[in-house]
Amino acid sequence: MCGMPQQPPVRSSPARPRRPDASMSLITNVMDHSLDDGYAEAAARRKSLGEGGLPKTLRAKLGLAGGLVLAALVVTVGASQAHVTAPVVAKERQELIDRIDRETAAADKLESGVDRLREDVGARQRAALRQTGGSKADLVSLLSGATAVHGPGVKLVVNDAKEASTGGDGTNPRESAGFSDTGRVRDRDMQRVVNGLWASGAEAVSINGQRLTALSAIRAAGDAILVDNRPLVPPYTVLAVGDGRKLSTAFQNSADGLYLHALQDNFGIRTAISAEGDVRLPAAPSVIVRTAQPSAEQAEKTEKGTS
Repeated sequence: MCGMPQQPPVRSSPARPRRPDASMSLITNVMDHSLDDGYAEAAARRKSLGEGGLPKTLRAKLGLAGGLVLAALVVTVGASQAHVTAPVVAKERQELIDRIDRETAAADKLESGVDRLREDVGARQRAALRQTGGSKADLVSLLSGATAVHGPGVKLVVNDAKEASTGGDGTNPRESAGFSDTGRVRDRDMQRVVNGLWASGAEAVSINGQRLTALSAIRAAGDAILVDNRPLVPPYTVLAVGDGRKLSTAFQNSADGLYLHALQDNFGIRTAISAEGDVRLPAAPSVIVRTAQPSAEQAEKTEKGTS
């Protein structure tokens, strides 16, 4: 009997025991993984967006600290530079002050030289007049201001108001005429004073030692009054040679004297006038006096006419 070949017996592996919680796979998954996957996904997402792993509050504090450090560094560097440049600035300032002082001294020296030259020219002119004209030339030089003069006269002092204003509202006549400060003496005021003294009989007039002539000009430059381009400062002392009492009375009763009195009443400008027994006025600088002489032809016609 032919028998079929026998095959080795097949060993079956023992079956894996079934988990008791196999029917609760959802709960098992939650318990095994908990929330770790969610945190991992969030961290990966922040990393892909370029965000750090630090909390926002911590990042803000670190940023603030960095900004404060940078600001402190800037302030420190600025203070250091200022400390270094301070001596340089002080040196430049002192050099500028020294230069101003030198230029001021040079200008004063030049002005003194000009004054000496004017006095020399005036002396030479007076000597030439005496040599050519005698007493008539002396009278001409006296009236023209070319020589110094003294004698009885008046002394008139005009000064700004005690509390001179620095501006006006445009409601007074002085301001509408171009005066922005109603408490200050202006060039037009001094023009009227001088013209009033001439009209009242003054033979010679000076302001603050500056002799006035027929060619003199009283002008304004800002708040300063110029007499022949020389600035004067208040109080303005006006000396006039003449009959003291008559000159004083005539001036105060004139229109210009009443104008000065109105300035005193309305704007507080201070004035004082007095008769003096002797006032001294200097000669005007660089006055050229010329006298007319008849020509030979005119002199001949005159002689024929008289004969």
